[in-house]
Amino acid sequence: MLLINMTFIMLYYIYKMLGIIKWIIVIFSVLNFGYMCFDGSRGLIVGDYVRPETGEHAGELGPWSNVVEAVGINPESNTMKTTFLVWGILGLVIAVSFAMRVNQADKYLLILSICTLWYLVPGTVLSVLQTVLLLLYKKSYNRSISHEY
Repeated sequence: MLLINMTFIMLYYIYKMLGIIKWIIVIFSVLNFGYMCFDGSRGLIVGDYVRPETGEHAGELGPWSNVVEAVGINPESNTMKTTFLVWGILGLVIAVSFAMRVNQADKYLLILSICTLWYLVPGTVLSVLQTVLLLLYKKSYNRSISHEY
């Protein structure tokens, strides 16, 4: 009987921890994809991305622009600005789907987070954190489901 009670207590805490991890993932996703959406739409409307106004890198795009140029895409083109906007919208939609527990949304959010690693510095940091937390979430979630039956 004690073992059964301890199992239920453990499952309860795993469930609570999964809820916290889930909302941290959602917050990181909204920050990451929301900024991509904002920056892409600003680029299309105003004609330029948000750039630092002061400091060593004043007026420069982030390191992600070097990655994009290496692939042959002009980082200041409307194609890239539209890519940012669409990528951001897609990420926000999947993040909301994940928050609403839509079937397999965690899988698609994981794929999109891994594919966002190219967005160097802010996007890379958030994408790495999202990826690690999503893998932890999936592993813990699968464990808690298998113990329920």
